Amino acid sequence: MRRVLEGAADRLFPGGGNAHGTLPAALVLLTLVTGFVDAVSYLGLDHVFVANMTGNVVFLGFALAGARSLSAWASLLAFGAFMAGAWTAGHLGRRVPHTRRLFAAVTTAHAALATAALVVTLTAGHKAAPAKAALIALLACGMGMQNAVVRRLGVPDLTTTVLTRTITGLIADEPGPATVRRFVSLATMFAGALCGGALFLRAGAAHALAAAVALLVVVTVTGGHARPPAE
Repeated sequence: MRRVLEGAADRLFPGGGNAHGTLPAALVLLTLVTGFVDAVSYLGLDHVFVANMTGNVVFLGFALAGARSLSAWASLLAFGAFMAGAWTAGHLGRRVPHTRRLFAAVTTAHAALATAALVVTLTAGHKAAPAKAALIALLACGMGMQNAVVRRLGVPDLTTTVLTRTITGLIADEPGPATVRRFVSLATMFAGALCGGALFLRAGAAHALAAAVALLVVVTVTGGHARPPAE
């Protein structure tokens, strides 16, 4: 598996420019995770995002303006849990300066939170208010941790959640080595949303979350072999 991920990562940095080991491929898998969990949260948890905080800020404004299809409490909860996750990963990063170990610790914690969300879904469903609140909190906290550690790693064009700048660079800049990474990031997010949405609509929230957990386990097992540029 490690060799497969290293080969995929090398293709994202053509010309022998990959100094990140398996990390770029792991970040692509985390981008898939984003698509899966946001599909569950938007389609099943009162139209809220657990990864895209820009969307939640806008949704909160709409909800306070009177939009009945949106929930102010859900957006606020997602925002708060995301910040808690980001703070936790940032605090951990100051105690664990070794970036590779930090990435492994954060992805392990994220996998545990996603697994807890899957357990909630299997035992309590996702429609009752307490179950919704638990799922939003668990998933948003995990995504906050993911965003913080990815920001710390600073791999170009592989943010795993935010695509606005990626799309802008893809269109505005001249074609070059970054074009491949930007296109892969965009395509991966779309694939995660498509597959996550299809699983949710046709099989249920548990199947979509199970797929996200499986991807996080792969990242946890293989991502520790990454070689971040800061090392």
